[in-house]
Formats: sequence, C-alpha cells, structure tokens
Amino acid sequence: MAVPQNLTGENGFCFTPTLDFSHPSPPPGETGQTFTSPSGQEPSRTPLSNGTASSGVPSPSDSCAEPLCSPTPAEEGTQFSEGIKYVSAEGEELACGWGGFTPGCLQPFNTSKGILFFLCVASFLQGMTVNGFINTVITSIERRFDLHSYQSGLIASSYDIAACICLIFVSYFGGNGHKPRWLGWGMMVMGLGSLLFALPHFTTGRYEARSAAEVGLCGGNQSLPCAQAASSLSSYRFVFMLGQFLHGMGATPLYTLGVTYLDENVKTNYSPVYIAVFYTAAILGPAAGYLVGGMFLNIYTEIGREIDIAPENTLWVGAWWIGFLGAGAASLLISIPILGYPQRLPGSQRYIVMRVSEAHQLKDGSHKKASDPDFGKTVKDLPRSVLLLLKNLTFIFLCLAGATEATLIAGMSTFGPKFLESQFSLSASEAATFFGYLVVPAGGGGTFLGGFLVNKFKLRCSGIIKLCSVCTLSSLLAIFIFFIHCPNLPMAGVTQGYEGSALPGGHLNLTAACNADCGCLQETYSPVCGSNDVMYYSPCHAGCKEVSENLRNGKEVYRECSCIGKTFLLSPGDAEAGKCTSSCARKPLLLVFMFVVILFTFLSSIPALTATLRCVSDRQRSFALGIQWIVVRTLGGIPGPIAFGSMIDKSCLLWQDQCGEHGSCYVYQNSAMSHYTFIAGLTYKVLGATFFIVACLLYKPPPAESAPGSSDASENGNCDLQEHKPSVPAEEDM
Repeated sequence: MAVPQNLTGENGFCFTPTLDFSHPSPPPGETGQTFTSPSGQEPSRTPLSNGTASSGVPSPSDSCAEPLCSPTPAEEGTQFSEGIKYVSAEGEELACGWGGFTPGCLQPFNTSKGILFFLCVASFLQGMTVNGFINTVITSIERRFDLHSYQSGLIASSYDIAACICLIFVSYFGGNGHKPRWLGWGMMVMGLGSLLFALPHFTTGRYEARSAAEVGLCGGNQSLPCAQAASSLSSYRFVFMLGQFLHGMGATPLYTLGVTYLDENVKTNYSPVYIAVFYTAAILGPAAGYLVGGMFLNIYTEIGREIDIAPENTLWVGAWWIGFLGAGAASLLISIPILGYPQRLPGSQRYIVMRVSEAHQLKDGSHKKASDPDFGKTVKDLPRSVLLLLKNLTFIFLCLAGATEATLIAGMSTFGPKFLESQFSLSASEAATFFGYLVVPAGGGGTFLGGFLVNKFKLRCSGIIKLCSVCTLSSLLAIFIFFIHCPNLPMAGVTQGYEGSALPGGHLNLTAACNADCGCLQETYSPVCGSNDVMYYSPCHAGCKEVSENLRNGKEVYRECSCIGKTFLLSPGDAEAGKCTSSCARKPLLLVFMFVVILFTFLSSIPALTATLRCVSDRQRSFALGIQWIVVRTLGGIPGPIAFGSMIDKSCLLWQDQCGEHGSCYVYQNSAMSHYTFIAGLTYKVLGATFFIVACLLYKPPPAESAPGSSDASENGNCDLQEHKPSVPAEEDM
C-alpha cells in the first residue's frame, strides 16, 4: 500500500533519519501505514483526523517544524556556500530565493512570520497610498485641477473598478498558482500607479496662487480675464484615474491571495491573529498617510518658491505629490523579497492535514465536489465553482454585509477629512492630521482586537458571525451622533447678511453698501476673519484698504475694513487672513462617537473575513475572497465615494465661480452635510446588521460525526456553539 501523502508527500525533505517505507500492507481494518524505525522496533500509532495512523517517532513533517533544516557537520560547510535548496517529494522548490539563487542567508525569512512581515509592509504601503495619501490630497487636487467632488469620487472609485475587472482572473488562477509571484508582480504594478499619479505635477505649469497683494484690496486693480480663470486642468482627472486603475490592479492579489497564503501556512487557530496583524498594518497605512500627507500639505506645491499666503488660505495647494513618489519607490522595492518566496512554506502541509472543515453544507451535497484535488485547476471548472458559491447562502449574505460596510468605509475615508474640515473650520492639512489621529487607535485597534477575540474564545463560524452582528449593532447605535452638528461660522453674504440679518430667500449676496465701490470679483476667494468673528469672502469684500506690515500669529493683518464692526457707524475694524476658529461645544462629543463608529466598524472586519474563509471549502478560499471583493467593490467600494461626493455637493453653500461655471466647493452647510451622513450611515448599518443575522441563521455546519476529531481538538479547543467531541473515523471499522 502507498504511504499516505499527507505524511510524507509534501514535507518529505531535508531530514536525516532513514525510514523504511517498504512495509507490508496493514491487515484489514486498518487504514494507516506502519513505519519501521531504524532500530527495528515498531512505534506506537495514534489515529489522525483523516483516519490514518501517525507514528510516535519523528515524522518527515515533524522534521520541518523549523524553517531551516539542521545539517550534519559534514554537510554544514557546503550547504550555505552553494545555497540551500528545499525540495518536496513531488520535486517542488521550497527554498526562498529567485530561480536558482537561494542563498542560505535568506532562509531564516522563509517562515510564516517572515512572509507576514513583508505582506504587512505591502499592505501598509497600499493603505498609505490608496486610502491615506489620496484621501488626504483630495481637497488640494480639487483646488489645483478645478475638480468637483463627484469627479474626485470617480478618481477614488477607479481603484475599485480595476479590482473588479481583475479579481476573477487573479483569484481563480492565482489561487491555484504561485501566490507569492502574483503578489510580487502586483506590488510592482501598484508602484508604477503611484508614480503615474504624481505625474501631473511635473507636466503642468506652475501653480499661480494669487497672493494677498495680487488679490487686491478695496479700490485696487481687480481685473481677472476669464481666459486666465478658466482652464482645462480638469482633464488631468483621467491621468489620476489611470493611476488609481493601476493601484487597483496591483493590490488585487494582496487581499485575496495574500490572505489565503497566510491562512494556508499557519495553524487554523493562529490564522485569525496573522490575518488581523496583516489587516492592522493595512489600517495603520491610511493613518500614516493622513499624518504624513498632512505634513506634506504644509509645504507649498512649488517647492523652493516663496509665497506670502499661509496654509490656512483656501488658495493654498500643498505638496500633494511627494507621498506618491516615495510610496511608488517603496512598492517597487518590497516586491523583490515577496517574489522570492516559494509556492508554500516548508512544513505547511501538516497544518492542512490538521484542518477542520467548517464549510456550509448544501442540501444537494454539491459542496463535496470542491474537495476533489483536481477541482479548480482548469477553466472548465470556473462555472461550477461560481455556482457552488452562489448556492452558499451564508457566503452570499456575508458578501452583502461586507458591501454595506465597505460603502461607509469608502465614503468616510474619502470625505472624512473634508467633513472635519467643514464642521470644525480646519485647514486641509489640519483635518487630514486630525482624521489620522482617529483612524490609528480606532481602525487599527479594532482590526487587531477582532482577530484576537476570535482566537481568544476559539469561535467557530456561527459564533464569529454573531460577533459581527453585535459589532454592527453597536456601531448602529453610535451613528445617531450625526443628528447633531457644529453650526456654520457666520460668513457675511453667505450664511448671513452684512448687517447680521438672514439672507432673503437664502440667496448669496456678497455685495453691500460697505464694499459696493470696491469692485470685488467673486473669482478671488481668500477668506478673512474679522475682529467681529465674522468671516468675509476676501479682504476686498470686507472693505479692507491696507495690509499691515506686521504679522499676527503668523497671518496677514488687514486694516481699515469698512464692513467690519457691530454697526457701520463705528470706526472700521481689522481682519486676519484665513478662516475664523471654531469654538463648537459639541466637538468632543462628535469626535468620541466618531471614534466608536470607526472602532466597531473595523472590529467586525477580521471576524467577517475569517467567517468567509471557513464557510467555503479549502480549495475555493482564494476564489471565494475574489468573488466577495467583487461584490464588496461593485456594491460598496465603487458607489460609496461617488454617492458621498454627490451628497456633499448637495450641501454646498458657496461654489467656486469660474466665469459663470462651477468649480470646487468653498463652503458647505454643516447641518445638511451631517444629516446626509446620518441617513447614509443609518441605512447601511441597518442593512449590514440584517445581512449578518440572516447569514448566521442560514449557516449549516458540518455534522459533528463527519468532522475530523482528535487531531484538531487540541488546536481549536471547544467551540462556542457546540462541544467538540473526538470521534473515531468510520474507515477504521471498515
């Protein structure tokens, strides 16, 4: 009888003891194979989960528990000089290296922790670029290239459009192929996308921000030809979309093949922790992107050129492009070590033998087809594989729940800084940094805590879905905080009249008696904060006639402003450049509950991903993640930023005027923005909680008697829903 392959086939490499496999077939009633030790004694046997026998002496799989083999003294001098080469019984290379170049110094990294480190760096870079830098610089790009919010939403959605196009191909063929190579080439493509995203800065002319002197004071030269105001810079949105498209193509393998590669090479109960660490790095990436991107926005986009406007000025455009150059170069570098990893790590086959199936059981039993070792290796199995997943209602509802969560995450990550900027009257860099401070502890902590809870309480699939439901319901309660908002700061001619009265019919009226003779243009938006704590559209609209030579708090000070004062009978006041400071008393409450919403939203992410991996068969895991990401992006990631962008546009009070055409939005109505956010959040959170509850009710676990028994009992312990009872395989009685 042939030796069971799960004992020797794929881990039979690099071990010194000689085992004699030429033993007669076992007597009827035994399915295992008896090994003969070198001493000639027959070792004791214990049944494995698949009914085979495991010898008491070290097996080939045991010899590969360490990442490196321990060579004999005679071998030690030659192995490291010529390069270590691990080869399985099937002739598969298991050493870390590139082609025939497998030096010994690389082999200590050929472990699950080694690949986890490099995948964490990759996910960190992806998150920092796509969900950090891009969301941070949205306002600056809109201002620099004259884009609307819905156009910037299209740029953000291009990432998900590319992912949807590539996911089926990558997850199906990559899932049965060499995963590290797919991951490495993907990081290279993503690096090229980052470099392309920064390209418009170098191909456009210099950004000419109109300084305080150029903006002009009351009575100054205010002429601005329309040919100068109107531009075709908005066409560069297609370059940004192409860069995002490459980002989406390159990151597609990362969250499908990367997750399954980790899951296949560690113990089942350690898998949620490894995946949680991986996703925590992906969450810390955007947080770092917000913080670092916010720092770059304090640097003027034309480096080395002096300008007399401050970052608080709405005409300021920061150095948005620096982060993409650095992230692109780093992505190209990190792809090199990832390309060197083998198709599977040494010693990983024993974890596959010990795995307990928790796949959802279909009534017609068709789920058993996926257990065929040859299933999924050819294109002809693709329709059948899709059909099996569509029959798995637990998987379908988990995908729908993920889509609802992704809609909120995509929308809020794209426009969250803009929400804070409007509510608390912050600059773009301050809002980005503030949002980063929220995402670091809430998003990163929630992601890691979710994986920790699954591992700590040894939750099985049904218990994991229940945990997701509880987290979604908790964040649903916190979403009601968006009922409240910070009021808009008073702005003459926009939120109130120049005399402090309400605007008739809510229409803008930037002209008053105090500035009627100034000849101010609406194209030159440069807000100032008057000494009466009222904002004005520009120094000209405030009626200011001179600029002080001395700065106040690092800002320009304007004098003789005829529109500033409690009444026009008083002497003219002065004004500072930039927005007025918000003193909203509801700010701490808003921030605390926003923290809670982010925390519980990300707390369910790793449990939901773990439930997806467990409710499908092992051979369909990569493909299932690919299908799930398609659903998540099609229903959530793509429409999320577009819907939120359109919603925010509806709450705009003051548009940029470019010779009669709308540009970007200058001022938003805080109450409308908050209410739209509440409606969207409440809708998607209710749907998400409903989908998780339905998925839990429909889940049908494998019968206890058919699950592998004793070998995994020590690994997973007792589950939260049913007692794990060791069972004797039925084949031993046959």
